Amino acid sequence: MQSLFTLLRTKYNTLSPTQKQIADFVLANAEQVILLSISDLAAQCSTSETTIVRFLRKLGFDSYQVFRVRMAQEVSEQSAQTIYEEIQQNDSLEQIRDKVIYSTIQSIQDVSHLVTPEQLEQVVELLLNKKNIIFCGLGSSGAVANDALHKFLRLGLCVNCFTDTHLMNIACSQANSETVIFMITHSGESRDIIEAIQLARKEKASIVTITSYAHSSATKYADVTLLSSSNETRYRSDAMASRLLQLVLIDILYVAVVMRLGQKGIDNVNRSRLAVASKKV
Repeated sequence: MQSLFTLLRTKYNTLSPTQKQIADFVLANAEQVILLSISDLAAQCSTSETTIVRFLRKLGFDSYQVFRVRMAQEVSEQSAQTIYEEIQQNDSLEQIRDKVIYSTIQSIQDVSHLVTPEQLEQVVELLLNKKNIIFCGLGSSGAVANDALHKFLRLGLCVNCFTDTHLMNIACSQANSETVIFMITHSGESRDIIEAIQLARKEKASIVTITSYAHSSATKYADVTLLSSSNETRYRSDAMASRLLQLVLIDILYVAVVMRLGQKGIDNVNRSRLAVASKKV
């Protein structure tokens, strides 16, 4: 069964501003929430009982009682206060270290609830069957695109990477039905990324988006969307967590492709390692 806390985080970006306030309160005050009535929770969140009910339905709960029992079960299994507590201004370096580590671990574990085996299968098939593979990303997402280039190039695949908007547009305008283009974008709303996707779609290329927002503009043009969770806190932006999860997704795809290629893939990796080893003292 999916963790309630994981459900809250992975659904967070689909919530309205008021519903996000409720989610924030629940995540930060789990032990208190299990003792509150629905009217008390509404008062604590400065909203109405009707809004609380809509919030629960968005999460798949038919009643507040079921939601509260589920939360009580999970609170008893783990120290929610320790894991989900915000970093505070006066925290020690030890506390900051532990909170960032806990948050990162939890975000990575969320991937199993965000990305299905069926979605991964679709992307692996595209990687194995398309003649040209292009990874695109701007800013910090560009670093992820370069990491993907480094990994898949070692497998002997025809891979390229573009982190410059002009080159990205040129590459997308020259794509075709034998091309798969990975658009890596945290927000999914970058104008440059959307423009490049539209050019690639016009040329019948396959599109895979890796983004944190399921209903962003970039996903509307994608054949497959792989979601990276965002768990925004006061001092650590959701983009930081998203970048880590984007790297994890690239690693998952890389290992899956290596396994599918079998001995050929292993041989290509070893040949690439030897090529790099010759450059070392």
